[in-house]
Formats: sequence, structure tokens, C-alpha cells
Amino acid sequence: MTLEALTAADPGHTERLKGIRDTGLDDATLHDFLAETWKTPKGLYGWITTVDHKLIGRRYIVTAFLFLVLAGLAAMVMRYQLASPEAGRIGPDLYDQLFTMHGTTMMFLFAVPVMEAFGVYLVPLMIGTRNIAFPRLNAFSYWVYLGGGLMIWIAFALNTGADAGWFNYVPLAGPEYGVGKRSDFWAQMVTFTEVAALAVAVEIIATVFKQRAPGMTLDRIPLFVWSILVTAFVILFAMPAVMVSSTMLILDRLVGTHFYNQAEGGDPLLWQHLFWFFGHPEVYIIFIPATGFVSAMLPAFARRPVFGYLAIVLSLISIGFLSFGLWVHHMFATGLPQLGSSFFTASSMMIAIPSGIQIFCWIATIWGGKPVYATPMLFVLGFIFTFVIGGLTGVMVASVPLDLQVHDTYFVVAHFHYVLVGGAVFPLIGAVYYWFPKITGRMLSERLGHWNFWLIFAGFNATFFPMHLLGLQGMPRRVYTYPLESPWAATNLFVSFASVVVFTGFATLVLNVVLSLRNGRIAGDNPWHASTLEWATTSPPPAYNFLRLPAVTHREPLWADPKVLPVVEGLRVDAREVISGTMADAVPEIREPSADNSIWPFLAALATGAAFLASIFTPWAVVWGAIPVAVTMIGWFWPKGTPEDEE
Repeated sequence: MTLEALTAADPGHTERLKGIRDTGLDDATLHDFLAETWKTPKGLYGWITTVDHKLIGRRYIVTAFLFLVLAGLAAMVMRYQLASPEAGRIGPDLYDQLFTMHGTTMMFLFAVPVMEAFGVYLVPLMIGTRNIAFPRLNAFSYWVYLGGGLMIWIAFALNTGADAGWFNYVPLAGPEYGVGKRSDFWAQMVTFTEVAALAVAVEIIATVFKQRAPGMTLDRIPLFVWSILVTAFVILFAMPAVMVSSTMLILDRLVGTHFYNQAEGGDPLLWQHLFWFFGHPEVYIIFIPATGFVSAMLPAFARRPVFGYLAIVLSLISIGFLSFGLWVHHMFATGLPQLGSSFFTASSMMIAIPSGIQIFCWIATIWGGKPVYATPMLFVLGFIFTFVIGGLTGVMVASVPLDLQVHDTYFVVAHFHYVLVGGAVFPLIGAVYYWFPKITGRMLSERLGHWNFWLIFAGFNATFFPMHLLGLQGMPRRVYTYPLESPWAATNLFVSFASVVVFTGFATLVLNVVLSLRNGRIAGDNPWHASTLEWATTSPPPAYNFLRLPAVTHREPLWADPKVLPVVEGLRVDAREVISGTMADAVPEIREPSADNSIWPFLAALATGAAFLASIFTPWAVVWGAIPVAVTMIGWFWPKGTPEDEE
């Protein structure tokens, strides 16, 4: 199907589509042209300068999982310390750094970036375009993210690791008690990672709204793309709050302002309001893409379209809105007015409704299909089980009287691990098994995959379910030891042994990936017989994604008629171009140039990182550091002649 056929009902588009025409090239010649146009240079220079969304997305994924390994090792050291009472294996100072680095890495350097990473890789493929919007901004975001993560972990290696918790509460993190540079590194790391997250959010929104394949109307967008789109909007509204709060903190510490100093008219509770206004939406920034993974994988293994497409889309949007009305339930113990707390109790319970709707839609999909229990499907089922437990305990702690009893105990630790690991990591690992063939061209081992699932599923529940009991018995969070006469010793020993099972499960995943990269079975283009567009191209995809851009006439395009998938021809083959269309109906409007490879995003990230890092030691770094940043921005945006100018 050509563009002319797609827009025959609207002759007014003819003028705007001028230049989008049949190339007249056979497949082999077209491939040669496109491969040359969209290629990434070889060697170190090409590695630094690439703007290919697939290469950058892959780096994001690998880097995020490396940070997961570091956070996991920190957790294992903590469980080693807590395995027995009054253990002296590590001291309180190192323990404070460990639990802070564990939480900070999991939340800021793993969970959010890895979800956005899958969006960076998959969204352009799923909507049928050749690259993400703002490709150089995409490259810049990765280098900034990498720099922020390396900065805080190098500081930890030098015994200057953050030690005030992943939430970095004042006044503990303020100038009076947070001596040294530990909280300064934490605050700047937050700014780094949130700049990267905001950049990716802007790219995702622009890509989804303007670069969808012709015919992909709003009601034909894949559910994973919907989930990433909602997440991007939540990021745009939530993350500026934590950037503002961390900037105010570092100003208090380095410049002498008093935003959080009660003696000078500030308020320590202001930190909690700003942080949790970001912090609770962040839980859904992590959870919403995980539900998108489930909605994407489930049809392939249930052998039928997902039940309740519209209900799931509306649920995603509802969760995005409601997530901003929950932050005060983290502050029930701070003495807020009870009437105000009651509204946040209601909101915290209300958000269970759209989450429950999605779960019932998934159950209906499985019920009405013919399930195939491959490894990704096992992780989907494990997710449903564990997330329901986490959701139920979430409704419990939304109640003020109960929250006051279990606040700052291991009950809350168990709850949020059930929500975040059960609700996000289980679907994430399923997504690794599901899209690994697309990314690498090889299949992961199903035998190791089943071992992987059962080790993590059994180990996770054996590790974190007993923590509910520890919390109800009164064991507080964030303690590096506990007395001999306490009733917690046997349970803690059991939990520590169970955590080794979880660690073994993740080690099995790493082993599976390493072995499969070398000797895995060749996947083919669509090994799962899935229905979405990323499976319409080769595995792994070429640099240009699609030889001819697909046109969409059905919500499940590859199931509608995979052998005669409509195609669009006519973009230039000697210049990087994408089609930009209308937001609602994806009717093509113009040919849009896509940025070429460039070293300037890398240099801009270096300049930005140097300025922020130096600002920890002197505020003048912001002034002088702006000069190299401005130079790199000028190089980045220096005008370049278009192919039409050259002709």
C-alpha cells in the first residue's frame, strides 16, 4: 500500500506529501543505500558519536543492569551483617553508606533508566519509524546518566558515599549533620539522572505523537507504547520537584541559604513534600512500563489479542493522574492535619482500582486464550501473584492508624519490595527473555530460563514475605544490628539465606545471557509469532530499522495479514529522514530530517558533568563551567546545509 492509497480519502494531503514517492529501487539496492546513509562509523569514534536509538538503548539497558549488580552486591553485604544479632562484620558508617547506595542505585540508576531504555530501543520499532525524535539529545542523555552513576559510585569507593538514605532527609543531610561531601555527591547525582530522564521523556512524547507509521491511529498504538508515553508525561511533571529540592539542598550546604533551616525561617518538612511529590509518582514511573511489558508479552503467549484494550489504556492514564495525589501517605507520621491525611488515604486506596482493572484484563486474556508457558509467560504469572500481595499491603499502609504502627519497620521494606521487585523486576526479566531475540538475533535458553524463574520467584518470596513478620514484631528499618534478646534472629538468618537464592537466580540470568550470546539458537525475525511491528523487521534490526516503512491498518498488524503488510515507499535514501504525521490519525504531513552522528552530545555531556562536579567544591564552577557548555552547544546546533542545498 502506498501513501497515495492511504490518503486517497483526503486529497488535501497531496501537496504536503510532495517528495514522498516510490523510490523505484529493488530491495537489494535500497538496502545498500539505506545502510550507507544510516550507518554508524566503526571503532571508538563511532561508539562515541552514534545517534542510533538501538545502540543507545542497548547501552542504557546494559549500564542499568550493571548498576543492578552493584546494588545487589550492597544488599548481600547488608544481609550478611544482619544474619545474626550484634554482628560486627561491618560498622555502622559503612552500613549507612551501603543501604543508601543500594536504594539510590535501585531507584535512580536502575529502575527508572532501564524502563526508559526499553522505550528508547523499542518505541521507534513498534511505531514503524527509523529513529527516535531528537537523536542527539538521546545520545546526550545517556552520557549524562552514565556520568552521574559513575560519580556517586566512585565517591563511595573513596569512602565518600551518600549515607543519609535514598530519600536523603534533612536535617540529617543538611549542613549541620551531613558533614563532608557525601550529600553533595548525592544531590548532584540526582540532578544528573533527572536531566537524562527528562530528555528521554521529551524524545518519547515527540516520537509517539509525530512519527507513528501511516495509519497507526491512537486506538492502534501498542499498549507498551501507551505505557511509555504515560510514563514520559509523569516524568515531565514529577522529576522537576526532586531537581528543585536537591538544588535547594546543595545551596543550603554550599552557599549558605536556609530553605530547610527552621531556625532561619525554612522548613525541613518542605524537603519531604518536594521529594515525595516526586517519590511516589516515581514508583509508577517504574511500574507503568512494567504493565506495558505484560500487555505486550501476554498476547503472544495467550495466542489472542489482549482483552480490554481501551480499559487498559484508560487505566494507564488514570494511574498517571492519580499518582500525583498520593505523596503525603509517606508523611502520615509527621503530624499533618488528620482531615488532610484522610484525602490522601482515599487517593492511596483509589489507585488500586485502575491497577485492578488491568489485572482482570490480563486474567481474561489468559482465560480466553491458549497459553504457552514459555519463560516470559512464567514471569508474567509471577508478577501477577507478587504484585497483588504488594498492592494489598499498600492498601493496608494507606490507612493512617496502621501506618503509624508499622511506619519505619521492616513491614514497609517488605511492602515496597513486593511492589517494585514483584511489580517491575518480574516483568522486566520477562521482557529480557521476550525481546532478547530481537536485540541480538539469538534465543535465550528455555531450560536455564525456567531455573531462573523458579529461583527468583521462590527466593524472592522467601526473602521478603518474612519481613512483614519482622515489621509486625517491631524490627525497625535501617539498623545495622539488633540485640541478642530480640525475637528477630531466626527470621533474619532465614531471610539472609533466602537472599542467596535470589542472588543465584540473577546469576543464572547473567549466565544464560552470556552463553546465549555465543551459542544461542538463531531466533529468526519473529520467533514468538507476535503481532507488533518490531517483529516485522530482521533480528537484530538494521541501522535503518525498516527497508520500507510499514503502514498500519489494524491494531495487530502482523496477525491481520503478515505476508502482505502494507508498506510506504519514497523517503530519500541518501539522507536521514523520517515521516512526521498528524497526532491523532498519523496521516503523513512532511518529511522530517533526522540528525546524523555527532561527537557534540558526548562533549556537551562532559562539559556539563565537569561543571556540576566542580560545583560541589565551589559555586563559581557554575559560572565558569557555563562557558565550555555553551561552546559545545554552539557546535551541537551549528547549522548544516541540507541535501537540497547541496543539490
